[in-house]
Amino acid sequence: MCRTPTQGVWVETVNVTAQTKAEVSNVQDSTRQDVLKRLNYIEGHLAGIRRMIEEDKYCPDVLKQTFAVRRAIEKMEVMILEGHLHTCVATGIRDGREDEVISELMELYNLAGRA
Repeated sequence: MCRTPTQGVWVETVNVTAQTKAEVSNVQDSTRQDVLKRLNYIEGHLAGIRRMIEEDKYCPDVLKQTFAVRRAIEKMEVMILEGHLHTCVATGIRDGREDEVISELMELYNLAGRA
């Protein structure tokens, strides 16, 4: 399922040209579940960091944990982006919205600080 802007309103569309609805749904459900698991891990880790700060733990130990959270967030971003590339981007290109799709990807690339 892809979200596309239509007259200022986001609508969800599914293009099932090469895949059945069940296959599309399963891929997205799998990605969604993996991302939610990662978020639970991140939330738990952040709560642990909060406790460390409240308990005045040694700064390098706290920083090691913040680095771990940052890596976990980066992994989650990769999971989301990969799912987006395999579903929404592919659908957008098949539907003739190449310029829109490329523009969106460039925006993400720039936000990531890699341009």
